[in-house]
Amino acid sequence: MILYTPTPKSDPNRDTYRQHKLMPSSQGTTPKRTPSNPCPPMETHGVMSLLRQMSSDKRSKSLFGMFKLFPQLSSGCKMATLLGRPRKALLTNKATIGTLFGYRKGRLSLAIQEDPRCVPMFVIELPILTSAFHKEMATGLVRIALESETKTSKKKLLEEFVWAVYCNGRKTGYSIRRKVRSEDELHVMQHLRGVSMGAGVLPCPSEKESADGELTYMRARFERVVGSKDSEALYMINPGGCTDGPELSIFFVRVQ
Repeated sequence: MILYTPTPKSDPNRDTYRQHKLMPSSQGTTPKRTPSNPCPPMETHGVMSLLRQMSSDKRSKSLFGMFKLFPQLSSGCKMATLLGRPRKALLTNKATIGTLFGYRKGRLSLAIQEDPRCVPMFVIELPILTSAFHKEMATGLVRIALESETKTSKKKLLEEFVWAVYCNGRKTGYSIRRKVRSEDELHVMQHLRGVSMGAGVLPCPSEKESADGELTYMRARFERVVGSKDSEALYMINPGGCTDGPELSIFFVRVQ
């Protein structure tokens, strides 16, 4: 015997109510869902502040590491060193010839002249060993600072006599500029009259060669920047505009 189950008739009113309840109204606006924040607001703020503090600490440490590269000098000499090479000269800007020479076992001398064939306008023996200077140049960064504490302003800066000398932040001693050139200085200037840049060994008297070693020299063109009547700087120009070569800077500052 087969039983037939009658299919219930759908109520149109009930279907209309169901559709009206499930489907959003065309007149109303659908509320936007905001993604749930995985972290509470207070925790997020704390993490962000911690990250900012860590990043600031890293920046301060890296900046402090950069300052270690500069000489820790006094007064205007420190400022001139920290400022580095300006893009434009403050007063005048021209290239000069700088020569650093000396016996390997002796002290280093510095000569500055406008042209290789001209008489040097500034020559001084530095309280720096030539061998120590060669080691510093091998590191790729050398900053020599000469600071004068003379209270006179009538002289030109390079006409001062007594200078305190610093090399890469370390005070090496004092130097006195002589008016009369020594035999070694005249010997070097005479042999390098036709040399604009270069480095090597010069012939020297046999007695000095055996006692103090070979007479070495390094000559280069320097960018001369005059900041004021009390501050000047020399920046070595590498041949061909090469940026991978060693960096040598010489600062002159008069403290009043």
